[in-house]
Amino acid sequence: MLRMQRISTAAVPEAKRLAFVHDFVARHWAGMRFRPLDEDDLRIDIAIFELPDAVAVAKAHYPAMVGSRPRDLLGDGRDNYTLAMVSDDHEVCVERGRAFTVKAGDLMLVNEGTCFEVRHGRPSTVELVSLGRSEIAARVPRLDLAPCYHVPRSAPGASLFAGYAGLLRQSPPQTDKARQTAAHHIHDLVALVLEGFVEGGAERNERGIRAARLELIKKDVMDRLCDPALGVASVARRQGVTPRYIQQLFEREGTTFTEFLRGSRLALAFARLDQGPVDTGISEIAFDSGFTDLSNFNRAFRRRYGLTPSDVRAMAMRKRLR
Repeated sequence: MLRMQRISTAAVPEAKRLAFVHDFVARHWAGMRFRPLDEDDLRIDIAIFELPDAVAVAKAHYPAMVGSRPRDLLGDGRDNYTLAMVSDDHEVCVERGRAFTVKAGDLMLVNEGTCFEVRHGRPSTVELVSLGRSEIAARVPRLDLAPCYHVPRSAPGASLFAGYAGLLRQSPPQTDKARQTAAHHIHDLVALVLEGFVEGGAERNERGIRAARLELIKKDVMDRLCDPALGVASVARRQGVTPRYIQQLFEREGTTFTEFLRGSRLALAFARLDQGPVDTGISEIAFDSGFTDLSNFNRAFRRRYGLTPSDVRAMAMRKRLR
């Protein structure tokens, strides 16, 4: 099972935290040199998991600090790319050029083989994705024309990338196939984000982008299953796409939005009948699962499971009496 690795200064004695920040977090994990602006606040918390093709997805909390990758650290051979999204405005300076401000929520892509400095004036939350150089270069052949790319959060594809990366952080893929697929999707989405920023354009895989979008749409549905007003139009508004586009995504999977919604609600109702309190009425379970008509619920339930809701409730009660 893929587990999230966690690194925290909270587990380090206070007297040793600064050394831990310098020697482990900065050099070995981030390949950077950190200088806290307030040595009384050395709280650093990092959660990270790795995927194939040198992809890593992480979320970190940093104190007010200056983080740099000076020339003397470039000998470690790091040459992948890091894409960061920070909760607060911060300053970035690349190759000793003029510092510029990156707004909260913007995306910043930097080549790890480049000298750069990042200044966080206050404690910040940073969402990070590391990208394998060869994989992203295959999709964005002219990427190395610039050492970094600043992408406003309003840019096409930025919200889709951020949403998919957030979904992976919440539910890391557990099988080898799922991890490989997620790594491909990440690279495809980054290529989409960079399309308007890299001279000469970028190659991107529409199949991977559609798959990532569908995962976010399914999560949207699952988060709101119990809302009887949930429908394709409301999901489309939240996702910034058209209802027809959503229908096409499900059609490519051989199903429909309506079938996915109904099936998910039926699965929720089945779980509540099988595992929930036995004194909860069947009609209450149906309505709490998003159904508005008890007759339709009973018919759909029997078609799907070959059993009535009462059958499932009776079976659950017998299991508990054993």
